[in-house]
Amino acid sequence: MQRWQLQEAKARFSALVREAAEDGPQTITVRGRRAAVLLSADDYDRLKRPKPSLAELLRSSPLAGLDLEIERDRSPPRDAGP
Repeated sequence: MQRWQLQEAKARFSALVREAAEDGPQTITVRGRRAAVLLSADDYDRLKRPKPSLAELLRSSPLAGLDLEIERDRSPPRDAGP
């Protein structure tokens, strides 16, 4: 992620926007500290896209509906002793 001082970001805004679209997020600093990050519209849309719930994610799994026939081990537990 490239870092831009605020003065340079203002002076070269077109280049800053182009870099964000081509190379990813660009950090803008004020007095050497991170102040903002410029994202491309595609990156922003990807971040704002609704995330599926856990139930929806599990239902969409390629393993959904697969019968695994898992049996529980019924042997007695080990003695944890001292």
